[in-house]
Amino acid sequence: MKQILWFRRDLRVEDSALLENAKGEVLPIFIFDEEILKSLPADDKRVTFIYQSVIDLKLKLLKMNLDLAIFYGKPKEIFSKLKKFGFDEVLCSVDFDSYAKKRDDEIDKIIPLKRFIDSFILDPSKHLKNDGTPYKVFTPFYKSLNLLTQSNHIEQRAISDNILLYPFAYIEVPTLESMGFKTATLPEILTKGVKKVLEEIPKKLSNYKEDRDFFYKDATSNLSVFLRFGIISPIMVFNYVRNMKDSEFFIRELFWREFYNYILFHFPNSEFDNFSGIDINWNENEDDFIRWCEGNTGVPIIDAAMRHLNETGFMHNRLRMIVASFLTKNLFIDWKKGEKYFALKLLDYEASSNIGSWQWGASTGADAAPYFRVFNPYTQSKKFDEKGIFIKSVIKELKDLDSRLFHIENGVHSDLFLSYPKAMVDISLSRKRAIEKFKEARNETL
Repeated sequence: MKQILWFRRDLRVEDSALLENAKGEVLPIFIFDEEILKSLPADDKRVTFIYQSVIDLKLKLLKMNLDLAIFYGKPKEIFSKLKKFGFDEVLCSVDFDSYAKKRDDEIDKIIPLKRFIDSFILDPSKHLKNDGTPYKVFTPFYKSLNLLTQSNHIEQRAISDNILLYPFAYIEVPTLESMGFKTATLPEILTKGVKKVLEEIPKKLSNYKEDRDFFYKDATSNLSVFLRFGIISPIMVFNYVRNMKDSEFFIRELFWREFYNYILFHFPNSEFDNFSGIDINWNENEDDFIRWCEGNTGVPIIDAAMRHLNETGFMHNRLRMIVASFLTKNLFIDWKKGEKYFALKLLDYEASSNIGSWQWGASTGADAAPYFRVFNPYTQSKKFDEKGIFIKSVIKELKDLDSRLFHIENGVHSDLFLSYPKAMVDISLSRKRAIEKFKEARNETL
């Protein structure tokens, strides 16, 4: 048996489906996919993080008497060249977004592909309602997994003891520069490493349910990027926190990630269309969208969130909900435009979670917020950042302003010496407009 172990978003040796199912001669590989990378800016932090993680994986495999061949190019062309070496199959983890499915189907025609659920805990094909249909609402979905979520431990994958490294040119490693990228400075969270980030979780659990919404606090797990690229598996996270005090709500949140992957698997069209099936006549004003992207809406909390995203690649989950509501309800712009922008900017971008969350915020998705639920950004900023700590840390020209003004519509403009933009829309009027348009789209009586 000769296998290719195609590492993708599973950049680890612990709890690895590939290493567990490997047997005989193996060629571990990683491909920097030219089709994906060509749309990214040269200083994209994700590419630097992935590159460093791939090199780290190579070093870990070397300690196991294995190695990692690293390629840059189009997967189809690379596998066409590898085919001549007589490999029997390719082992890889599976993704359910459209690009991944199309790519894998093409590779499967060159060398048979064996796919594993490795980036998530659940196999979405095996968890259905009693009538054989998939869940569409999170709470019953989560309750149906009670035996799993209440277990003390989920068995992790072991490493096969029947592996022999296939002889190959493992020393030929492309550089970031040769792929058109430059080394970016990574945020401190990523340079800490996943082990240290994990060690900080226990002290956050006791107040996690309440504190996680306060975006000026360091109260979340900070694991999203590590999970996204498989530096750690969700099973490993589950096992680490499961028997800790006050871990129940944390685990519940971990399964929202599972739920959105489940939805994308069963409803692949939700990547491109409103899950609810309603047809909405969105606002097509490109200038409105650009102002939202740049953080020039005139609403302090929206602007701070978007500017922070643009600069760091991070956005707190509460802020994601607030800016999504503002874009889709107050500006009435299609969620797909916001989702695409997040895909370009978020370090932890994951198709299933991002699509699911945007559809939730736009009231078009599975178990979505009701269409008449429109976040008031001023109320949100007062509730979760009353002293303006986050806003002032991002929008420097507002750092000396009385924070109470951030929570009043156009309150900032009481200071005549500031050149801060006026709010793009009236919150109350735009909320009313959104509700009317949703009623119209749903054929409800106005």
